Amino acid sequence: MKSEHQIIKAVYEAKEDPRKADDLIQAYIPFIRSETSKYLSRLSTEQDDEYSIAMIAFYEAIMGYEKGRGAFLGYAALLIRSRLIDYGRKEARHQGHISLEEEMGGEDGRTLMDTLADEHDYYGEFAHREATRQEIQELAAVMESFGVSFSDVADNCPKQERTLSACAKVIRCGVENRELLHELLRTRKLPLSQLAALSGVERKTLERHRKYILAMLLIQTNGYECIRGHLYAVLKKGGRVS
Repeated sequence: MKSEHQIIKAVYEAKEDPRKADDLIQAYIPFIRSETSKYLSRLSTEQDDEYSIAMIAFYEAIMGYEKGRGAFLGYAALLIRSRLIDYGRKEARHQGHISLEEEMGGEDGRTLMDTLADEHDYYGEFAHREATRQEIQELAAVMESFGVSFSDVADNCPKQERTLSACAKVIRCGVENRELLHELLRTRKLPLSQLAALSGVERKTLERHRKYILAMLLIQTNGYECIRGHLYAVLKKGGRVS
């Protein structure tokens, strides 16, 4: 299975090349069919209108995806379900059921949905919140395998601006040395000596804030785009981690 970084790279390439977009859609036909089946509560087939709608929604997800929306597949799944729900509402309307798409009878032809909607992108906000929630759950599980919790990180977070700046420098060194991150995942240990040598920050500072630095580096080992966006506000005084 592709890593999230590989998926994001493929999505951005597909944005620029229609052939690569077609290839990506074909590669994720099982995913598209699975999401359609979940909505239908039965096995989807190519004859289902919902299947075609889901495929179009997946293409829409490719063209509309930005890294800040979190994991691509989570975003695509939400968009597919949203489009399928819209389709279901329109079908219900045609069958004589009450629908949010039903015109209210006024001269302006507004629907119930129009009266409820405003300029906010509620779907985008929901998708971002859901993607963030999924990232947090995944990160919590990874951190637990290292014996670290979010409360540990909060307790271990640098309180002084000078120390925060020093830790940010250490984290940047780790980000710029991908082999070090691979070594971290392989050994399950924070390479304090290497980080101290690369950053020029005293080892005792690293040891004092080990859990905080560990968590920040773990975030750099996967597609935690939403979490990194939230952390920018915390780290910007010491230098952005990207």
